[in-house]
Amino acid sequence: MPPHLLLATAAILPFLGSALAICLPAGARNAATLLAGIVMLASLTCIGLLYPGADRVPVVWAMDWLPTLGVRFVLRLDGLAWLFAVLILGIGALVVLYARYYMAAADPVPRLFCYFLAFVGAMLGIVLAGNLIQLVMFWELTSIVSFLLIGYWFDNASARDGARMALTITAAGGLCLLVGLVLIGSIVGSSDLSVVLASGDTIRNSPLYLPALVLVLVGALTKSAQFPFHIWLPRAMAAPTPISAYLHSATMVKAGIFLMIRFWPVLAGTESWYWIVGTAGMATMLIGAWSAIFQHDLKGLLAYSTISHLGLITLLLGLDSALAVVAAIFHTVNHAIFKASLFMAAGIIDHETGTRDLRRLSGLWRAMPYTATLAMVAAAAMAGVPLLNGFLSKEMFLSEAADNAGDHLLNLALPVLATLASAFTVLYSLRFIRQTFFGPAPRDLPQAPHEPVRWMRIPIELLVLACIAIGLVPNLTIGPVLAGAARAVLGPRTPDYDLAIWHGFNAPLAMSVLALAGGVGLYVAFGRRINTNPRGGPWLMDRLDGGWLFERAMTGLVQGARGLEGRLGSERLQAQLRAIYLAALAAAVAAGAARGLDLFLPGHVTEFDPAFALMWLVGAACAVGAAERAKYHRLSAAILVGGAGLVSSLTFLWLSAPDLAVTQILVEIVTTVLLLLGLRWLPKRDQAIPAPAAEQARARRRRFIDLCIAAFAGFGLAGLAYAVMTRPAVDGIARWFVEEAYPQAGGRNVVNVLLVDFRAFDTLGEICVLGIVGLTVFALLRRFRPASDSLGRPKQQVSHDAYDDARAGRSLGDTAADALLVPRVVMTWLFPFIVLLALHLFLRGHDLPGGGFAAGIALTVAFMLQYMARGAQWVEARLRIQPITWIGVGLLVAVLAGAGSWLFGRPFLTASFTYWELPLLGKVPVASALVFDLGIMVLVVGASALMLVALAHQSLRRVRSAEAEAERAVETESA
Repeated sequence: MPPHLLLATAAILPFLGSALAICLPAGARNAATLLAGIVMLASLTCIGLLYPGADRVPVVWAMDWLPTLGVRFVLRLDGLAWLFAVLILGIGALVVLYARYYMAAADPVPRLFCYFLAFVGAMLGIVLAGNLIQLVMFWELTSIVSFLLIGYWFDNASARDGARMALTITAAGGLCLLVGLVLIGSIVGSSDLSVVLASGDTIRNSPLYLPALVLVLVGALTKSAQFPFHIWLPRAMAAPTPISAYLHSATMVKAGIFLMIRFWPVLAGTESWYWIVGTAGMATMLIGAWSAIFQHDLKGLLAYSTISHLGLITLLLGLDSALAVVAAIFHTVNHAIFKASLFMAAGIIDHETGTRDLRRLSGLWRAMPYTATLAMVAAAAMAGVPLLNGFLSKEMFLSEAADNAGDHLLNLALPVLATLASAFTVLYSLRFIRQTFFGPAPRDLPQAPHEPVRWMRIPIELLVLACIAIGLVPNLTIGPVLAGAARAVLGPRTPDYDLAIWHGFNAPLAMSVLALAGGVGLYVAFGRRINTNPRGGPWLMDRLDGGWLFERAMTGLVQGARGLEGRLGSERLQAQLRAIYLAALAAAVAAGAARGLDLFLPGHVTEFDPAFALMWLVGAACAVGAAERAKYHRLSAAILVGGAGLVSSLTFLWLSAPDLAVTQILVEIVTTVLLLLGLRWLPKRDQAIPAPAAEQARARRRRFIDLCIAAFAGFGLAGLAYAVMTRPAVDGIARWFVEEAYPQAGGRNVVNVLLVDFRAFDTLGEICVLGIVGLTVFALLRRFRPASDSLGRPKQQVSHDAYDDARAGRSLGDTAADALLVPRVVMTWLFPFIVLLALHLFLRGHDLPGGGFAAGIALTVAFMLQYMARGAQWVEARLRIQPITWIGVGLLVAVLAGAGSWLFGRPFLTASFTYWELPLLGKVPVASALVFDLGIMVLVVGASALMLVALAHQSLRRVRSAEAEAERAVETESA
């Protein structure tokens, strides 16, 4: 297979694994082995693509994405992307295997693996992105999926709060990143990453450099939890430990680090970069290390230590030194390895003892010697003990701190602060080891400590082995990888460096020894006091934590929005619609004034047709009657609205628009039935409390204003329609569609070809909106309880038709069938015939009136009849409708139909057609747009049926409530 196809395969495998995971049955933990194998296969694919020591050009796979805008979807694998891809996939496979034994059988494991593998794919998309817009797309995808992962246990308040904070901060940073990268693209004149990386001088000399720099760095610093945006990371500890291990080691927080490394050649080298990145890194390193000392929760200690090490890497990137960039890449790898192993060890301790509180843990060496050994080696690597990987990158960091001491204030303080932060690292690492594994045997633990199963330790053993191997033989293990990544970033500026363990007696060694001795001394002096601190830190931590500031900011935003809504908004739908119509009318008047009145001059006038005029008189009478009857009888008003819609359908048919006519009549059927179901919730007119005279006068004025607006809008739209339909046709885009529909898309129905081919991307967005609307309606209605006295009315004044039905002993199906004067058996028999009609509309849609949308609405009508005839319980017991699944499957089919064109090197949603020779039928035209149309049909059925289910269940709930109320009333009368 060619390298570029291997690259595409590696990028798509995690998403395929995510789709596979969601299809697994609940509690299918054993499937983790298969999913880990999928991730490992993607990792091996990347390893085989680019040998890290080879000096090769990047492997690139590209295809047109938005060709009219010059945007391509590009996967680009160079040394740096290769290094991060292997970390993401390799550690991801180990975490999946670890999660199989960590998660309980009762947990929804398929959902966890689905989110996790999607997270793997999103991170892989960031590091492989060869286009700026594509990078932002995957960047925001990581924010969304991490929100789902952090809030995995959604019944936990801390998980919900942590997920909300992480999404708010990182998504806001992602929006800043989008603007910043768009500015960079405008400076360079291209969104292609290779072009951008070759335009460093152009970017730095541009007047837009500073705003672009600030916006890009806000995105990077928020994602990598740098001060003052670090507050979300400790709260992400509410996620399951496998997620924490992955999020803190190889993904999410490393995305910002990767971004700064990637753009270092084009954005670094200025005072602005130095002060922003260097100051943020220094502050984050010290605050994280200081906070980690006082944490009593094992995961909390590791979380703040992650913040500190991320600050160290950011500080290195802030220095104007190529060797500092090499050190930053090196420490990124080392930190990913030892931090993943430490989090997994903490998870084992929690899993086998039932607690992560350092004040309760003690002497676990006796019960868990293997786990204790592995955790101590990883903690020693984090502390920078010699002969382990953390020591080598820490030596490079201290060397850069000593070599960059200069005139700047930050540089002068750098050696001292670097040594102090290293001492803090030794202190909290020593506390982790001493407090957990040594001392007296633990007492009163929730569970008796013991070693975990063998396979649960294997991921930690492999990672700890990597810590030792890199520490002992760095040139054979990490050397080629580091060299390839450094050359990909620095190019000819790549410095000479030595990964030897011993460099003689020098300043970095002295600083390292001082940090080790200082950390041990601080623990001996203050270790007992730290353990007895009840608040988990001194008073300063309450201010540096930042959570209170975030909550106050969010509260202020909510209160400000409510105040703005109170001044400008209205709870009355009528007032909101009035504002929308007035804004639209103002825009129409402005456009008409700019165009001139010649638009409304009549052109060719058709002959008067009495039948057409009579039909429209009927429609107008229905519309006026609906507005009038709505004040007295809602059912008749709804029927009259349906009559006006029927006239609209006949008008489309009269004017040779059968597609619109079919769709309109089907939509009218669905909306009328849904409206009738909704009417059951409203109070009866004769039970409404009479309004005061002043309120009645205001209501009359509002109605008069609405009448004027409606008349003005109606006459204006009628005049516009008259002017358009009476003017002679001219050659334009309409003729082009008519001429090119069959040659380019293989369809004779121009309307359907427009929807599923020429405007397929718009249609994809529209069906996404339809699915969101269906889910929103369902979410609102399942929590809505219409039987309430929130308006101050007595409960007996909020009665409904369902109450009378309940007293008569009738069900929802009985009352619906009676209202429509259609026998239940006829409504039941209609089901297979309507299904056949829907299939007929679907198959003929590309050449004749019909299509996926019309077929979906027709199929929804079939389900509606069953609900009305049999009731919700009978239908769902027999038909087993799962509307949410239909929505997901429909959207997935539509997306896959569009993505299939990528396999042939064509842009997204490029359609193709051919002829199949079938027995008896001969040549049959087959278009790939038929698959896209299938997705539309399935999603339309799902969204419409979901709203129907919500309404039907509300009506059924009302009937049951009325029955219960009637029974209580009868019992009361009897008593």
